[in-house]
Amino acid sequence: MRFKLDPFSNSLFIFCNRNKDKIKILQWEHSGFWLYYKRLEKGKFNWPMNENQVKTITQRELRWLLDGLSLEQPKALKKVPQRCLI
Repeated sequence: MRFKLDPFSNSLFIFCNRNKDKIKILQWEHSGFWLYYKRLEKGKFNWPMNENQVKTITQRELRWLLDGLSLEQPKALKKVPQRCLI
């Protein structure tokens, strides 16, 4: 399976196992890769059903995913734009 993405870019690549209870995150940093691993004690990660789907998510959605929540949070507060006061 090829996604035509650059693993050396400033991106996180997230993979989930078949049971949807473990996630691995691959990140390039200067001279090597970081590998992060998370296993849920209870429940499953809300992972797309289509294995061929590549999805770009925000940092906020990543936090939801790592907490075992759905990426769609209709009741979540909308992000407030940052303003600079001088």
